[in-house]
Amino acid sequence: MLLSLVFRLLSRLPLPWLHRLGGWMGWLTYKASPSYARRLRDNLANALGREDEAVLRAAVVEAGRQALELPFIWLRPAHEVVAAAVRTEGWELVEQARAEGAGILFITPHLGCFEITAQCIAARIPITVLYRPPRKAELQPLMEAGRARGQMRTAPADLSGVRKLVKTLRSHEAVGMLPDQVPGAGEGVWAPFFGKPAWTMTLAARLAAVKGVRVIYTWAERLPRGEGYVFRLQAPTEALTGELETDVAIINREVERMILQCPQQYLWGYNRYKGPRRERDAGAAAATAERDGPA
Repeated sequence: MLLSLVFRLLSRLPLPWLHRLGGWMGWLTYKASPSYARRLRDNLANALGREDEAVLRAAVVEAGRQALELPFIWLRPAHEVVAAAVRTEGWELVEQARAEGAGILFITPHLGCFEITAQCIAARIPITVLYRPPRKAELQPLMEAGRARGQMRTAPADLSGVRKLVKTLRSHEAVGMLPDQVPGAGEGVWAPFFGKPAWTMTLAARLAAVKGVRVIYTWAERLPRGEGYVFRLQAPTEALTGELETDVAIINREVERMILQCPQQYLWGYNRYKGPRRERDAGAAAATAERDGPA
């Protein structure tokens, strides 16, 4: 109840105030949680191939801004949220796909303001987004309010939801999803992500393989001083092959390229390299067998 009330109160603040408060909260979280700080530093340094103090400091601030902008994105009127995307780049990709009768798979990593992208799309065309309940149940009705309005529909992250997404794509409509959440056991494969094995969902590659689907990568860059966002839509740089594990790796590489356009705005504090215990144990056993060779 208290968290919901705080969210509703914060939603009344202007975006510049939320981003300023968020920057402070980012540093507070970083200083208060050594494990979070270590993971953020290590993941960022691994991706960049070096330690970069300026990018690190910016990433700490941007992580806090991402958290504090959620009340604005979820609870303010849809037209206000969409208006915060002050510029859109690449919408012609959508127009071309629709003109050709293609279903569209929008792939959006945890980069920038990833919560606003589907709302920007839904302001123009219908879209169905994959929905996974938040860890804090109290936030679920708030998230649902922000993700199921206008032309945006949701699909649960289970078998029924996957069927809904496939049906939507086959109907030549649009689907949106985050490709870099750690999936459950049996729902992923190990694939490189910035040079390290990451348990990666196969769903994005499976949906991309639906006949007649066009893949478009999207993200929203957070502008300084709460000035809003630039909504970017980008075409793939690598063609998918139809081979599942190869395509999962290709999608990871596409996500890497997007992140490196603005590395300070990726959620490096997310534990991207964890995996279900069963899969970790199986991976360790396979690595041991490969190292030791035949008996």
